[in-house]
Amino acid sequence: MEQKSVSDGTHAFAVRLMQHLVVPTFVLDADRRVLIWNRACERLTGVPASEVVGTQDHWCAFYDAPRYCLADILALDRSDELQTLYASHTEPSESGFGLRAENWCTMPRAGNRLYLAIDAGPIFDDQGNLVAVVETLRDMTEQKLAQTALQNLATRDGLTGIANRRSFDDRLQLEWLRTQREHQPLSLILMDVDFFKRYNDNYGHQQGDECLRQVAAAMAAAVFRPADLVARYGGEEFVVIMPNTNETGALAVAERICERIRELAIAHAYSDVAAHVTVSIGAATLIPQAEHPSSELVSAADAALYAAKHAGRDRVVASRAPEALTEEAS
Repeated sequence: MEQKSVSDGTHAFAVRLMQHLVVPTFVLDADRRVLIWNRACERLTGVPASEVVGTQDHWCAFYDAPRYCLADILALDRSDELQTLYASHTEPSESGFGLRAENWCTMPRAGNRLYLAIDAGPIFDDQGNLVAVVETLRDMTEQKLAQTALQNLATRDGLTGIANRRSFDDRLQLEWLRTQREHQPLSLILMDVDFFKRYNDNYGHQQGDECLRQVAAAMAAAVFRPADLVARYGGEEFVVIMPNTNETGALAVAERICERIRELAIAHAYSDVAAHVTVSIGAATLIPQAEHPSSELVSAADAALYAAKHAGRDRVVASRAPEALTEEAS
């Protein structure tokens, strides 16, 4: 009886200790029912312990729809689902000690969206059976937002908000190598705002900047696929990388971009083309070859852009280099 009393006292002390931890923590039993939901966890989620203790409803504190939390994955030994459920995670160690992950959580009751760093650790009995899983949470939202802001500074054009030249160069090389391996077409659109120097000289640089912002937004809105990259190439030149896209697809996108920019109806009294801002576009499509650099695709698009300008501007011209697609490949 004395031994049982000591054991009960130790357990009660451990529960009280966990309740007062400043780190948001909850504990699941082997059946994934909540044993402990500490006060810090209540403050973080807005969900009182009385609503979740004894249930498997802990997910509702973090997400809008039922899904596993990290502790569930550990309890169920479902580490194969980590990739689909978490933005960042560790793989289970060979010794079986816990999991770590990071994720955006909607926090329905708290009414805000938080980026949480999550640790889940198992507790075993003397026979090696799982008896509980402890999950701890850290709010990393401010750090994540700061990291995202720094990444945007490095990869986004400061004026237009679309990808910058550095992002374009990196992505082009990546897609060149990937489509080369897969023997798939890679298309590039190179676009120039017609008579933009005249626009800038006569309307002023502030108006010129606003013109470029609107053109970039219209261009981005005309490119629908997430796999495509819209970037500012430099000055009034813009570019689109389109993996796995043949010439027909590239020309369709290019024509759509031209039309979207015409629809902006940005007044340009100093253009020789129209009374509004227009663009010229060169489009090129290649199946990348190992013995050729990615700059060949840029050169082909640039040559097509020059041809579009020479032909009167406000139009799309396609160009093919010797390594370009054949009709059969298209």
